[in-house]
Amino acid sequence: MDDNELAVEVREAVSRLARRLRQERPPHELGLTALSALSRLYRLGPASPSALAAAENVQPQSMTRALATLAERGLIVREPHPTDGRQTVVTITAAGRTVLEQDRSQRDAWLAAKIADRLTPVEQEFLRAAAKLLQVLAR
Repeated sequence: MDDNELAVEVREAVSRLARRLRQERPPHELGLTALSALSRLYRLGPASPSALAAAENVQPQSMTRALATLAERGLIVREPHPTDGRQTVVTITAAGRTVLEQDRSQRDAWLAAKIADRLTPVEQEFLRAAAKLLQVLAR
C-alpha cells in the first residue's frame, strides 16, 4: 500500500468513526458549531466571539447564532471585554461544562464498549499506538 492509499484508508476510517460518534450524542439539540465552541471554551478558557469564529473557521454570523443558543440555555455567559468596551468575552458556565461532559461521557462509553467487544488485547494495543499517531497528525 502506497502513502496515498494509506491516506485514503485513514481518512475514510476516521470520517466513518466521527460520523458514528456523532450519532451517539445525547439529545441536547445543540448544533456542531455550538458544541465545538463550547468545547473550545472548556479547553482553552474565555474568548471573544470573533476569536471563536476564527478558531472554528465559521462566519461570525454563524458563531453569533450558536452563542445565542448557548446563552439562552445558560451554557455560557457574556461579559464585557476587560480592555475593549466594544467587545464581549464568552465564558462557559457550570451547566455548559455538565452538558459537554455528558456528551463526551456517552460517546466515550459507546466507544470503550465497542473496543472491548470487538478488539483483542493485541488489537487494543495497536489501537493505542495508532491513537497516539493520529494525535501527531492532527497537530
